[in-house]
Amino acid sequence: METPRPAAPARQESVVGYALRRAAVAGTTAFVGVPLATAVAVSAYDAFKHRGRKLRPAERPGTFQAQVGPDALTIYTAGDDVYDAMIQAIDDARETVKFETFIWKDDATGQRFVDALNRAAARGVQVWASYDGFGNLLIPPSFYRQFDPRVRVFRLPAFARPLWRGVVRYSGFNHSKILTVDGRVGFVGGYNVGDLYAAHWRDTHLRVEGPAVWGLEHSLSVLWNEGYTDMAEMPWTRPEEWEERTVVAANLPTQLVYPIRNTYLNAIARAQDHIYISTPYFVPDRQVLDALKEAARRGVDVQVLVPKDSNHVVADWVSRGFYSEMLDAGITILLYAAGMIHAKTATIDGRWATVGTANIDRLSLSFNYETNVSVVDRDFAARMEDVFRADAARSERIQSPRWKDRHGLARVVEKLLVPLRPLM
Repeated sequence: METPRPAAPARQESVVGYALRRAAVAGTTAFVGVPLATAVAVSAYDAFKHRGRKLRPAERPGTFQAQVGPDALTIYTAGDDVYDAMIQAIDDARETVKFETFIWKDDATGQRFVDALNRAAARGVQVWASYDGFGNLLIPPSFYRQFDPRVRVFRLPAFARPLWRGVVRYSGFNHSKILTVDGRVGFVGGYNVGDLYAAHWRDTHLRVEGPAVWGLEHSLSVLWNEGYTDMAEMPWTRPEEWEERTVVAANLPTQLVYPIRNTYLNAIARAQDHIYISTPYFVPDRQVLDALKEAARRGVDVQVLVPKDSNHVVADWVSRGFYSEMLDAGITILLYAAGMIHAKTATIDGRWATVGTANIDRLSLSFNYETNVSVVDRDFAARMEDVFRADAARSERIQSPRWKDRHGLARVVEKLLVPLRPLM
């Protein structure tokens, strides 16, 4: 009696399954590994190219004021000026100081803020201070141990997150930069805390004095009270009045609230004459990009100003992958050539303007804690346009024919980095 042979179809199934698994692994490796390898290579080349480069002093378009209803607004474009104003506000505090930042360097500027918060706590002011753990991974913990015990300090964990409660809700970075004093004065904008930003980065920050400060306080309190801390809650503050011309929009991941993106889409859809946007990292989602293209096609002068060379070279390369499509739609692209510009601002039709912490990228609009102030006022918009024109004068305009003739290797790098867009 012959021993039966194994059935051929089963063996074929095994071979096919193995081949499919190998193909799946290879495909995943190519989709993830190739872009990451490209990003590493680009970063290494950039570090080699710029080794020993000296940073130039930041340009300072000026400081501007505007009165918008009951709110007094001041636009700062120099780090030293806004830091001095913030420290003075902390020193003048009588009741409360609430401070939040993404990066807090352990340098002279960072020390000024630690000392000012400690002074406030020592004279009986209630002080809250929060910062992002991931943004400060390289800062020695000893720097943050200097706080007076009366200062309530919250470090948003870099990795130890309660992701089981909701991955989206508990994985965003704290990218907001806010200071409020006594519920009457507030600061918000792009400036992190550090010597580098004070001296060498072109950024924009806004001082608000009036009812709109309530929105900044609310943004601070939601992260503190609904985030990851078991410390005493930050108490609710009573708004002075309903305010419509100066509005704070805050992305609050723990509440699954992301209004800043819709604020931009709404404003872009209303545009009739011009749109001026400054952002350090331009990685828009399809809806934002299409809205800008549609505005340009209906005759709106759309100008997007970004750094010629930012501090994140991979983000620069990912951004360049959109340029051809933008140029074809009639969008003007300006590369700021006077250093690193970190401002997150926009003005539309000389009527609407925004200043805040959110970049035009996926992380800011759909993931992080962010805070922007939007203002509907011609005088304020005019001041913001003065700042934009000053920056544009120090920028290089990309010309469509010249851009399309760029080196073929650059095109390849741009294509290889496309899978990274959702992560930036």
